[in-house]
Amino acid sequence: MRKPLFALVLALVAAGPGAAAAAGPARPDIDGVRVWNTLALDAVRATRATDADAARLYAMVDVAMYDAVNGLAAGHAHADRAYALVPGAGPGGGDPQAAAVAAAHAVLIRLDPARAAAYDERLRADLDRLGDGHGVDSGATWGTHVGEAVVAARADDGSTPVETQPAGTGPGVFRAQWSGVQYRNVRPFAVADAHRYVPGPPPALGSLPYAAAFAEVALLGDAALPDPELQATFQFWSLPAGSSQPPGEWLAIALTVAHDRRLPLAGQARLTALLTMALADTTIATVDTKATYRHWRPTTAIREADTDGNPLTQPDPTWTARAGGVGGTPEYVSGHSSYSGAAAAVLAGYFCTDAVPFSHATDSAPGGVPRAYPGFAAAAAEAGRSRVYGGQHFEFSDQAGLAIGHGVAGEVLATRLLRLRGPTHVGACPR
Repeated sequence: MRKPLFALVLALVAAGPGAAAAAGPARPDIDGVRVWNTLALDAVRATRATDADAARLYAMVDVAMYDAVNGLAAGHAHADRAYALVPGAGPGGGDPQAAAVAAAHAVLIRLDPARAAAYDERLRADLDRLGDGHGVDSGATWGTHVGEAVVAARADDGSTPVETQPAGTGPGVFRAQWSGVQYRNVRPFAVADAHRYVPGPPPALGSLPYAAAFAEVALLGDAALPDPELQATFQFWSLPAGSSQPPGEWLAIALTVAHDRRLPLAGQARLTALLTMALADTTIATVDTKATYRHWRPTTAIREADTDGNPLTQPDPTWTARAGGVGGTPEYVSGHSSYSGAAAAVLAGYFCTDAVPFSHATDSAPGGVPRAYPGFAAAAAEAGRSRVYGGQHFEFSDQAGLAIGHGVAGEVLATRLLRLRGPTHVGACPR
């Protein structure tokens, strides 16, 4: 009697990626990229991961799936696309769907071991649906090899140990200590040097641009001035701990659009790998900017405006942000904005147009009600403005964050996961 398929796959994994023979492709479509990214989103929610940790996890899962699928074509006549992190050719005839789900599984059981049993069960179900055959077995074995290689390659990327910047003092300076500063030195997934996207400083405290941004957030972000629409927009994009975090919402948007457009497995894997690598690398520039400038949040700025040296700003010691809190990291720049800028640019570049309508409900959407957008840039703009409405950021930090994301995304689209032969771009759109 033959072994159950999952047990056979585990035995093949132990034997190494060359142990299984090749066979024909699998028949059913299990939508593995969508299913396993949904599991990754759930992992971030369950572990209450930070936005930086979330972006790294998503990138590792999606890079693994992309390289697993792409590697099955490597070395063959139709192979035409660069790898993301793990080079090498998979077994001829290996099933790409089995490879994708096994790669994601290999990453998640190591990054989220508390839910390993659930991931094992899901992998078993996916492989059973794909059916018997050496193509499924060899594809799964290859995928596991790729996922393990991704985890090993990122083990020393600088994301640990956790570093904390101490609290600051004085006008213009963020007052609380905050953790996660090590991400400014994390090794990028895709760009050559994420630090090149760190912007110049925020407007000087005594300047007119600062006073204008101060006046705007003091009005729009004031909890004492109720406005249902501003409150709802802030809440829609607030995404606190326990949510999928801002990178996760953009990953969910990408999955929806890919599903609506019926992208094939290879197209889905490439889209989500480009997106999540850009999001993870955007983290580096964002955290570096925050750590470099240590700018104070609007709550502190407004309450202590008598110390900023600007005659155009007036203190209000009782002012409270619509969000209800000061904010846990330095103000400049808005991380929501940088992630949104990166994601919108990658999605528009991939589809070669920003005019892709979609609807989406975030984890923090009031009543779970979705919002409709005419394209990615409109959603990114709203996400950034929501931080002003919540009294969390100045508009100059929204704009600087969007610029960081656009810059990172531009490099990713220009240089990564491109065809190895022939034209690599249609204008600025990658091929």
